[in-house]
Amino acid sequence: MKDVTRRAFLRLSALGAMAAGSFGWLKSSTAPEKTDHHQTAPTPSPGGEADGTGLVHGAMPGTMPGVNGEVDHQANGFNPTDILTDFDAGTQAVLPNGQTLHEYQIAAIDKEVEVTPGVMYPAWAYNGRIPGPTLRVREGDRVRIHFSNGSPHPHTMHFHGIHPGNMDGVFELVQTGESFTYEFDAEPYGVHLYHCHASPLAKHIAKGLYGAFIIDPVDGWPTVDHEFVMVMHGFDTNFDDENEVYTVNGIPFHYMIHPIRIKTGETVRIFLVNILEFDPINSFHLHANFFNYYPTGTSRTPSEFTDMVTQMQGQRGILEFAYKYPGRYMFHAHKTEFADLGWTGLFEVEDA
Repeated sequence: MKDVTRRAFLRLSALGAMAAGSFGWLKSSTAPEKTDHHQTAPTPSPGGEADGTGLVHGAMPGTMPGVNGEVDHQANGFNPTDILTDFDAGTQAVLPNGQTLHEYQIAAIDKEVEVTPGVMYPAWAYNGRIPGPTLRVREGDRVRIHFSNGSPHPHTMHFHGIHPGNMDGVFELVQTGESFTYEFDAEPYGVHLYHCHASPLAKHIAKGLYGAFIIDPVDGWPTVDHEFVMVMHGFDTNFDDENEVYTVNGIPFHYMIHPIRIKTGETVRIFLVNILEFDPINSFHLHANFFNYYPTGTSRTPSEFTDMVTQMQGQRGILEFAYKYPGRYMFHAHKTEFADLGWTGLFEVEDA
């Protein structure tokens, strides 16, 4: 009943605002930790209905809702199209023992992000982007991360994988203006993640402090034509511990506006991570195709050949597929609410 009430409120607010001839404040967006936060409601397109999230129902061709216009990616400081292939190996050097060292400078900051046109969100972000940098190393390499906290709140970095307890990002709270260096050997190979582990944990994750952490096998993965990282998450824009919009790599519906372009016969590998807060599960569905799925990416043998996979928070895996026919193909969460509220994209497949 709670979720139904929330959705009904959003739609009724939009209809009431339109009847009054003003779009005003469709939702309360006062943040407990930032009283000067504001949210500007979007203007619906002709034939579309705004619901207070910046999304407009009926604005896109077909059966999916969409948005009017586009967020300011330059002001945000990140673009989901770039995030797809932005794998960060850090600054590299060879240690005396022959290990490759990957060194990173990562800062946590408070930052306003435009999550849908006109809707600003007071995020917490690693290096100013959501999701944070996609760290990519090879199994057995040395990882050294100089973490600094530029936020007025204590933060950490907790990495999924195998490492010493004093590098786990749980007990060494990094206070405002302070720093901490995480250092460990990268293992095991697979697709992992990192996130803040300060309390209250749900808030620190929901506000944007997470990212993908990929460890390649020593002998590498089989060669493919494209590798993409997709981090599934959401935004609680009115701070009621429920998500108002859902997305992959930061901005709802971005890959509907900017489809991912591939060719027939090309093999695609997706490193898929779920870090969605407040909802128990998330999912990925690929239209008109099937993929091999490798849970956590720690096995060379796929667990299934399917067109949909579900993940709990913190679960991740690798998807591999190729399209046989040209065309436009959707990918989205196979949870209607999530898809309607932003977690939807397109592959634009051309003849090779």
